[in-house]
Amino acid sequence: MFQILKKKELNPSVTLMEIYAPYIARKVQAGQFVIFRVDEQGERVPLTVADCNQEKGSITLIFQIVGRSTMKLNALQEGDAILDLVGPLGMPTELPEHAKNICVIGGGVGCAIAYPQAKAFSKAGLHVDVIAGFRSKNIVILEEEIKKHCSELILCTDDGSYGMKGFVTNALETRITQNHIKYDTVVAIGPILMMKSVCELTKKYQIPTIVSLDPIMVDGTGMCGGCRVTVGGKIRYACVEGPDFDGHQVDFDELIKRNGIFKEREAECRMMTLADKL
Repeated sequence: MFQILKKKELNPSVTLMEIYAPYIARKVQAGQFVIFRVDEQGERVPLTVADCNQEKGSITLIFQIVGRSTMKLNALQEGDAILDLVGPLGMPTELPEHAKNICVIGGGVGCAIAYPQAKAFSKAGLHVDVIAGFRSKNIVILEEEIKKHCSELILCTDDGSYGMKGFVTNALETRITQNHIKYDTVVAIGPILMMKSVCELTKKYQIPTIVSLDPIMVDGTGMCGGCRVTVGGKIRYACVEGPDFDGHQVDFDELIKRNGIFKEREAECRMMTLADKL
């Protein structure tokens, strides 16, 4: 059993939990994930580790409440415990050897993954800028935490209610073309459509780009096949070979089409969970 030490609502649909898991905290690196199972009837769900505290023996998970399992997890409170927590899994993020000037781009809850990336790069002595995109001001998360680990944080909102109005790609292109900033690597984490758009832009400017394909993972072992993705014409598995890949080699169109298969089932599970509470 793994005790919940802290629970905090970041916005109405995103929750932060600090969980006591000393063996994972001792080894986890930026980009890696864990698999949790709330109880014996729960499904296996992968979540990227947002932070860790080796002294306390804790890891921090940030999750969006979107389906049955995350709804059950969110129902737990401080002092409660989850049944299973396995990790660290996946490969740590590796930057090209020449990388010195990095732009980390996070979209929505993807900023929970962008944060440990920016933190790790900054601690390694690299210059790090972060561009974070949200639909509106009321769902912005981790602003102050990210600021501590980057040279500059550019916030974007679709509706212009906070920061720069527009998408993360608008902010990135402005920095490249108008501010004449020469990034040697971009790391993009967020919705698949966002990552695709970032890669199309960076390919035009010949900037190597790493994408984190956490959104497509299901069981975390590669056995279910839900995380398979075509990269450079070859089938790869995000759970065991990723989650990071060369964004310019990822077949995003295939990924978007297959990812839509689960939407109807996810909606059914949400309704089942709500019905259980009544």
